[in-house]
Amino acid sequence: MSRPPAAPDLAVESVAEKDLPAILAIEAASFSAPWTEEMFRWELAQDGPGCAWVARRGEHVVGYLFTWIVAGEFHINNIAVAPEHRGQGIADALLKAGLEAAVARGARVALLEVRENNAPARALYARWGFAVAGRRRRYYTHPTEDALLMRCEDLPAALARRPRRGTP
Repeated sequence: MSRPPAAPDLAVESVAEKDLPAILAIEAASFSAPWTEEMFRWELAQDGPGCAWVARRGEHVVGYLFTWIVAGEFHINNIAVAPEHRGQGIADALLKAGLEAAVARGARVALLEVRENNAPARALYARWGFAVAGRRRRYYTHPTEDALLMRCEDLPAALARRPRRGTP
């Protein structure tokens, strides 16, 4: 099934302090065990490894991505899109921005954990060249569920063959 590309009015930018209320609202609507404001503030306060972006439609934050780049590895820590904006290419645009920044900073591989039953997220990551590399038993709570560890071994190649919307 083909999805429409991200709308032309979508902008992906670095997270600013003013974005936190919208990020917290999206987080609460997206996860059964959401990150707290303190967790997001801690991520933003880190100098060096952390990178964070928001996707905006006009003045409205519609999604975000929090990552780390450590020792040549890109770690995707948290990504979400507001429920009413899902299926519009926003997560894809955020992931592309993150991968581009990671490669520019020397990262060559990427890692993430995803709920085993989160089929839309798993499909997104697979389109970017991520494959299941392991399992973390009982990693998630509320409800308890295994996480799949997904890994992309060659970020530059993943960007070079950037998937078209709707392709597996």
